[in-house]
Amino acid sequence: MNDLVLTGDRPTGPLHLGHYFGSLANRVRLQDACPMYVLVADYQVITDRDVPGEIQRNITDLLLDYLAVGIDPAKVTIFQHSAVPELNQLLLPFLSLVSVAELRRNPTVKDEIAHSSQQAVSGLMFTYPVHQAADILFCKGTLVPVGKDQLPHLEVTRMVARRFNERYGEVFPLPEAMMGEQPLLKGLDGGKMSKSRGNAIALSATEDETAALIRRARTDSERLITFEEERRPEVANLLTLAGLCLGRPPRDLAEEIGDGGAAVLKGLVTEAVNEFLRPIRKRRREHTEADVRRILAEGNAVARERAIATLEEVRAAMGF
Repeated sequence: MNDLVLTGDRPTGPLHLGHYFGSLANRVRLQDACPMYVLVADYQVITDRDVPGEIQRNITDLLLDYLAVGIDPAKVTIFQHSAVPELNQLLLPFLSLVSVAELRRNPTVKDEIAHSSQQAVSGLMFTYPVHQAADILFCKGTLVPVGKDQLPHLEVTRMVARRFNERYGEVFPLPEAMMGEQPLLKGLDGGKMSKSRGNAIALSATEDETAALIRRARTDSERLITFEEERRPEVANLLTLAGLCLGRPPRDLAEEIGDGGAAVLKGLVTEAVNEFLRPIRKRRREHTEADVRRILAEGNAVARERAIATLEEVRAAMGF
């Protein structure tokens, strides 16, 4: 069986370097190797917030980020949740295969709840992993490029597929995770790099914005720069970021900096990140909002055709 990739993002703000090294780089490599669906998960924006915000602006920016990093709409299908109702209809039979207790103890759901901006946790938050299962299984995805924090969601997808097959007959493959080069790149404050936590370097950030963010990054009081992930996590994270952008081992960079201290370290990181982002910024400027609208219209049509076929297969298997 040939692999098919399903991946995507919620349009809640600009993508950042954590996304790039955790997932986007894999997508660019994989688009030449096998079919790929890239989901703009607009319905999932309201899982952890009361209003979706500037949803259309965020969708446009998300697609511009995709195009900037090298995702090619001639090779992949980019589509929206809200444009494919048949995909979302799969949520109903899939929810019948998962217990409330299983949803409650999902560690990714717990973390998202802890950082939710909602007044109260919505029911949609608990069904989030099952909705992601529908995202992956509607096109019978077999490979899912993910960061480490998303692995529990993929396990839910595998569980849903396995239980459906056992109950109704073989319909779905069991998808596998594909980890990025750096599955969990920490933010500039030492925590998880996240759009909502203000600790990330956006792929669309200017050189000056990037420099300002890195200047504010946490380090420690020791002048000698060493790569010690357990004892000096903030320094190690900056070295890791520079190493990823330069394609060099972070330990080697630490030895070069030596007793140069945090100022030299941050200068190195700033130069490395800005040099890495330069071609991405250039490609972003080459595309327009009209390009985005055309790409989504074409992708939505392809995805909906696939979702209709899968939903018909599911109904037949269940006896509807």
